[in-house]
Amino acid sequence: MVVDYLSKNVAMVLVRPRFPENIGSAARAMCNMGFYNLIVVAPENPDKDRIFKLSTHAAAGVVEQMAVFDSLETALAPFNLVVGTTARLGRQRSVIGSPEKLAQKLVPLATENRVAVLFGPEDRGLSNADIRFCHWLMNIPTAKFASLNLAQAVMIVCYALFNSVQAPTQKSVPRLASRQELDGMYAKLSEILVRIDYIKADNADYWMNRVRHFGTRMQLQARDVNIIRGICRQINWYGNKRYQDGNDKKGA
Repeated sequence: MVVDYLSKNVAMVLVRPRFPENIGSAARAMCNMGFYNLIVVAPENPDKDRIFKLSTHAAAGVVEQMAVFDSLETALAPFNLVVGTTARLGRQRSVIGSPEKLAQKLVPLATENRVAVLFGPEDRGLSNADIRFCHWLMNIPTAKFASLNLAQAVMIVCYALFNSVQAPTQKSVPRLASRQELDGMYAKLSEILVRIDYIKADNADYWMNRVRHFGTRMQLQARDVNIIRGICRQINWYGNKRYQDGNDKKGA
């Protein structure tokens, strides 16, 4: 049985799923392992009848309470930790762990943090834009054919989490910054770095991707984000003050 905090704080997020039957099968897989928080982002065909047909009666509750969003950014706003699943490995997808390894790290954090696990559309998987929201990436090892059915992938991840559950320890668990807090911080940081000419406005996203990767490795807490935003505010204040001082001298 999955402990309450894990069932409450961990959500499976299906990003742009193409077939309603796969949504239903994923819901059933979640229910098998004791997970009930299902989020669907921009589904191609959200036909509830076809979803319920594959979810079966046992997982009907998962489907009835699933949340549907138009954008991934909005769906992830309240989450503190985002994990993406991917079959493709490359320069932008280098932080890879198996479901078992990541489950060992994820389960303790889920006691105090909301966690989202992302699954991409059946034909393409998560895009690079989707990956930008992820703190960690997970790769499900296969023999030769890497493509898994969506519900199969959900089942494997849920089973790894289910199998890693242990009684919570007395060790304190930090509250990580939410996706919304991080995005706000990165937006302010980009604005300041452009202003002081550390990065150029015409390719700010390229350099900010590197900053985001650095922040991901640091696993920033909410208090860390507040400190960085405070530094940005102070830099902005000082820049305005120096500019005003210069104008005052010219007018004197």
